[in-house]
Parts: sequence; C-alpha cells; structure tokens
Amino acid sequence: MIVRQLQDAEQTTRRVVSPDGNWESARMLLKGDNMGFSFHITTIYKGADFRMHYQNHLESVYCISGRGEVETLDDGKKYPITPGTLYVLDQHDRHMLRAFEEMKMACVFNPPLSGKEVHNAEGAYELEAEAIDA
Repeated sequence: MIVRQLQDAEQTTRRVVSPDGNWESARMLLKGDNMGFSFHITTIYKGADFRMHYQNHLESVYCISGRGEVETLDDGKKYPITPGTLYVLDQHDRHMLRAFEEMKMACVFNPPLSGKEVHNAEGAYELEAEAIDA
C-alpha cells in the first residue's frame, strides 16, 4: 500500500515549479510507484495563459477549486473550468489553459510521469525524464 500526504509531498522534491511561473505540481504518484499512471495535485496561478500539447501522454484533469478555461486549438472551442469540471485530453489535444483565478487541479497522466518533467518548447512532457526518488 502507498500512503502519502499532500502537505508532505509539497515539502520534498515531489514539488515541481514551472520555469515560466504558471504552475506548480505536487507529484503524488509517479512512474516509479508502478501503478501505470501518475497522479498530481497542480496549482495553476491566476493569470496563467499558456499552450500545451501532450504528444506523449494522455491526461485527465479535475478542477477542485478556482475558475478558468481550456481552449482546443484545432477547432478554437473554449470550455469553462469551474470546481467539479473534468476535462480529458484523449486525442493529444493541442490546447491553451487560462486561469482567471488560482485553480487547484487533480491530474492523471498515462503513461506515468517520472517526476521532474516540465513543459518543453512545444508544451509537451518528454516521454522519459529524470525520476524523483520515491
């Protein structure tokens, strides 16, 4: 059994901050945990407005708190994000994420992240990255 506390993860190397200052993520469950997916609690800071394109991963995102929107870039559709909203990037969707307020999100990635990933120039995570020690 694996048991972890969010407040503990936020005080370790499991807390990853984006170089651009848009978000920070507590990586609660990672590839090294051998579950086949990773689980993160991510804070998107108010005013964040950035492009992502997860070419190597599928992601589901559940909004715990805050308000924003996600825009799919291939068709220009905008979807509001409020507490209780789930959005799933099941087609490696190119998208923009905007935070009108600070948003707290629960995120699941398949395949799982190793731990220290940050977005590359195309807004993706590399398939292999340096691992965080469990």
